[in-house]
Amino acid sequence: MPRDRYYRRGHWVRKAAPARRARRGLRLRLPRTRAETNAAITALIFLTCILLRLLRLLAGLGTRAWLLVPLAVGGWWLVAVVARRRNRFRRKPSVGRPRLSLQHIDALSPAQFELAIRDLMIRDGIDARHVGRRGDQAADVLGKDRAGRMFVVQCKHTTIGGRVGSHVMYEVKGTAEPVHGADVAVVVTNGGFTRDARAWGERHGIHCVDRERLSEWIEDERSLARLLGVRSRGGFELGARSADH
Repeated sequence: MPRDRYYRRGHWVRKAAPARRARRGLRLRLPRTRAETNAAITALIFLTCILLRLLRLLAGLGTRAWLLVPLAVGGWWLVAVVARRRNRFRRKPSVGRPRLSLQHIDALSPAQFELAIRDLMIRDGIDARHVGRRGDQAADVLGKDRAGRMFVVQCKHTTIGGRVGSHVMYEVKGTAEPVHGADVAVVVTNGGFTRDARAWGERHGIHCVDRERLSEWIEDERSLARLLGVRSRGGFELGARSADH
């Protein structure tokens, strides 16, 4: 899968080139939206009123007009500082929330499905990365949450009505903790699980996210930790909870 792209809102998007460091100071540009145009007109009217008042004041001061120079310089400096901080706040990078649906999920390839799951984990505040490839040792996405818990996720994209079997649970159990250091081991599918796979996962601490729970995660925007019912590290329980609970 190309590394210069990522999956978002049902489409593959090319990653933007690293932005160059912005030069210090104000940079003027024409308004691009109606809101910016209205704001620019309001600011222009406001500045015009101030300029007219200053001209009247200067006419009354005569030779003492130079006293306004420090005031004008200080005012311009204050405006520049405020504008710079506001600009920095607007340019803060943010993680876009992947707006998906089960219909989008079903249309994905297995690799795209793995990337979509990674994006959902990032949405939930998990520092997730995609590791799925040949020889991935039963892990497609790894990520740590703010509490320091390691989530190991195996993704199984299938046709509608397809079910994940017990052998997948065996593989995840065999590598999740000893190889990847898992605190939370998860198998996610857009299909379902066989009865044996679900029962085995519950007994051995493998969380099962089937089609119904995946829908809750995507469309209800429930966090992964909340979906799985895992608590904080102090009261953490590793055991899986099936979709029937």
